[in-house]
Amino acid sequence: MSHTEHEEPILRTSPTRVGKMLAIIIGLIVVGAVIFFANWDYWISMPPAVSQPKQDTTKGPAVATGKEIKVSLKFIESSDFRTLAFNALPGEDGNNPEIDANVGDKIIFDVTNAGKSFHSFGVLTNAEDLTTVISGTTIKDPNNPLKPSEGGQSTFVPDKSGTYYYVCTVPGHVQQGMIGKITVDEAKPAGQAAAPTGNKVSFDLNFVESSDFRTLAFNALPGEDGNNPEIKVKSGDSVTIKVKNAGKSFHSFGILTNPEDPTTVISGTEIRDPNNPLKPGEEGEATFTVGAPGTYYYICTVPGHALQGMKGSFIVE
Repeated sequence: MSHTEHEEPILRTSPTRVGKMLAIIIGLIVVGAVIFFANWDYWISMPPAVSQPKQDTTKGPAVATGKEIKVSLKFIESSDFRTLAFNALPGEDGNNPEIDANVGDKIIFDVTNAGKSFHSFGVLTNAEDLTTVISGTTIKDPNNPLKPSEGGQSTFVPDKSGTYYYVCTVPGHVQQGMIGKITVDEAKPAGQAAAPTGNKVSFDLNFVESSDFRTLAFNALPGEDGNNPEIKVKSGDSVTIKVKNAGKSFHSFGILTNPEDPTTVISGTEIRDPNNPLKPGEEGEATFTVGAPGTYYYICTVPGHALQGMKGSFIVE
């Protein structure tokens, strides 16, 4: 055959083979979709915690004491704007109130700009250095301050004893008087666990959810009777907690010393965990001897669920 003759193309595939390949791809997509939606409850749950170290139940609360100190503060100014303060001007009752707390107490500031200028808020470790503001304690900042009549809330949980300062973080306002002192003492020694009392008590808790899954709770939703019931027991009691997943998502249970730190779960109080949670309709229970007196918290230990409302107080007397 001469080089000028037309050569027939060599086909790499065929319509039949293409059809088979498409059928295989569509089949894989369908099977994957079936698996995905069959486990929908799992996908809508928060990812599990990395780890949950255990804690000795003979010890009292670790960092968080359970005590809340609520402080209402108002930014105010003198008529000539030369003197600034919180709540009252110098020489008046209530001027820059001093706050006494212990390590682990939660100080909650409700702050309102009752003046005519702009202000912002924060807690400092050094009254003369605005760069020592403690992360998480600020309300707005000098570049985006509170306007007159605006307000906000700030929370400060000291982890060390010492002297701290709440201030207006707008430069110059501390020097004009907007500064108050916070004195933090060492945490009070934790109580010791009592010997077993022989008393046995039991509590039933149900995981429940709102229809849009945004609000989670135990036994009843907020505003309903029985929402997140407070549990009171005595040190040394034998306690049995029975839980049922009455919702449609996945849940697990534990009692913690600090509800904002999932690593403070108390050994023996867990019912499943985020890596192996209770599915809808499943039940579980835990029996343990109560340790030292203090305020503890029972929560759903699936990350994010306590923040959505699955948290109650467990008080040991």
